[in-house]
Amino acid sequence: MISRFFTALKFLSQFGLRPLALFALYKFGLFTGHYKRIESRRTETGQLSSAQLFTLPSREQLFQILGEDGKVILLKEADEIVAGKVRIFGETVALDFKYAQALQHWTAYESDHKLLSSFTFLHNDIKYLWEPARFAFAFTLGRAFYLTQDDQYAEAFWKYFESFTQNNPANLGPHWMNGQEVAIRMLALVWAAHVFETAPATSAERSAALRQSIYQHASRIPSTLVYARSQNNNHLVTEAAAIYTAGLFFKNSNWRKLGWRWLNWSFQNQIGNYGEYIQHSTNYHRVMLHTALWINFIKRDVFSSNTSQALARSTHWLFSLLDNASGLTPNLGANDGALIFPLSVTPFNDYRPTVQAAARAFLRNSLTSGVWDEMSAWLGLKAASRESDSDAYLTDNIRGKNSWAYVRASHFKSRLSHMDQLHLDLWWRGQNITQDAGTYLYNAESPWDNPLVTTRVHNTVTVDGKDQMTRSGRFLVLDWASAFVKPVIELDEKILHKIKAHHTGYRRLGVKHERMVTVFNDELWRVEDWLLAARRRPHIYRLHWLLVDGDWQVEESELGCKIQIRTAQGLITLNVESNFPFSNISMVRAGELVYGERDVKPYEGWVSRNYGEKSPALSFAFEVSSPYHVTLTSEFGFSK
Repeated sequence: MISRFFTALKFLSQFGLRPLALFALYKFGLFTGHYKRIESRRTETGQLSSAQLFTLPSREQLFQILGEDGKVILLKEADEIVAGKVRIFGETVALDFKYAQALQHWTAYESDHKLLSSFTFLHNDIKYLWEPARFAFAFTLGRAFYLTQDDQYAEAFWKYFESFTQNNPANLGPHWMNGQEVAIRMLALVWAAHVFETAPATSAERSAALRQSIYQHASRIPSTLVYARSQNNNHLVTEAAAIYTAGLFFKNSNWRKLGWRWLNWSFQNQIGNYGEYIQHSTNYHRVMLHTALWINFIKRDVFSSNTSQALARSTHWLFSLLDNASGLTPNLGANDGALIFPLSVTPFNDYRPTVQAAARAFLRNSLTSGVWDEMSAWLGLKAASRESDSDAYLTDNIRGKNSWAYVRASHFKSRLSHMDQLHLDLWWRGQNITQDAGTYLYNAESPWDNPLVTTRVHNTVTVDGKDQMTRSGRFLVLDWASAFVKPVIELDEKILHKIKAHHTGYRRLGVKHERMVTVFNDELWRVEDWLLAARRRPHIYRLHWLLVDGDWQVEESELGCKIQIRTAQGLITLNVESNFPFSNISMVRAGELVYGERDVKPYEGWVSRNYGEKSPALSFAFEVSSPYHVTLTSEFGFSK
């Protein structure tokens, strides 16, 4: 009880009273039955008319972008959906919206989560129940229909839409309990209404039913916007976007004004001065930009200068993290597998479609052209006069000739995803050499109940086995530790770039962690970690690298070791040394100890680039115990 009391006090001091008061107001509405009452008072709207929000691209343009290979990829996935299968976080499952049990009002599930146990979903994770109902498959079917004019894809959409509406009536069941899920589904349905409008399978009755469903979705969201405001994250952005979209679609000025107000507020308050999104996650950053791109596409209002500047900063931030050779980005923060506007045949973790569209919309810049241009075509965005790939793009990241690195150094002001200050993401020839483990699962049973948030699994130093901050729940982190980074000017012509960073996470232990990263002309990378102890008492310093998987060998020396890893791109060498003798060296792969001694956690030695998927990686730990200042030096080299 005391622990909960102090946690509540910390939450209040760090988040402030506003989110707590808004959340309490939401809970009060649930407790009193307010949401159920106001929904029962809504009258049927009768015949609904709607406005045209956008025009479609030319088929010739799409054929030119996709090419024959892209068309084959698109139609293969569309044919799977027609056959009743849908890809969810890398798994192919049956697309079925029928449930054996009688459905209750959504407030019943939100008030008592035990009711959800009667529904079957993979990994005990409700995201697997919700994901098909986001209707992302509608984008695949719509693109396939528009490209080929084959009516089977339109008929498949209508079949699944009718199955969903018949088996999940408005406001009944778990698909209506979360405002964001309702909002994302509504946006997909509005897009589908435009793309399937001319299909032979689209009858007047079906179009009327779709408009009615969109209206019911839009009506569900405003009453619980207070919850989204309490979260102050992607919930508020997507729900405001849905309200604004419905306002335009149905020419409802109240919805239009409400959505526009909170969209602008979100973009201006959730995007930091340096462009990073409030959730400190590349995946959630993409969700926000997808929402912004959709609104930019359909809007009838003009963004304020503050909103435009915020979106430009956010685009710059993501552009700077794009690996040009692979299209990937560092897998920072939480990754829940969200891709709310899948308008490309590129894989889930290829960020080029988003970067291309956002750069054209908010920076008047472009990547070079490729199959990733499809999203831009659907959103009506033309190529900019300036083109640059991410290797030549002006950023604060450190760049070698065929390699680059990102040092995590953020100043947190709200919810963060991972405790990862001074984490280093190193890339070479399109390979992520030192990786962020990602997320894997949020809601599974222990030990997979969102364990990859910890400092232990990131590429940084842990002191005395403690996290940099305080984890107070599955999704709650307190005692935010800030980090600071600055470039170091060097006159040595052998040095290309150098930066220095430090963070405050171990100040409570009397330790300061500083990190210097240097890249040389010959593509040698040197990472120097200084652990500066204020008091002379022993500490255990644990340097961790989550390395790319491959054939490996370890060779120990008096003060360190040498690791060699053979990959498809060539040989990687890592030398690690300390100014004091090490106490332990160990390596874990896929949850199993493969070198040295260690208390192995089942989640070590894995990397997850897509929600619900994990692949083996090499978790290397180097430990030193000392009461004095300790220097740990890591040098990465690559075959020529």
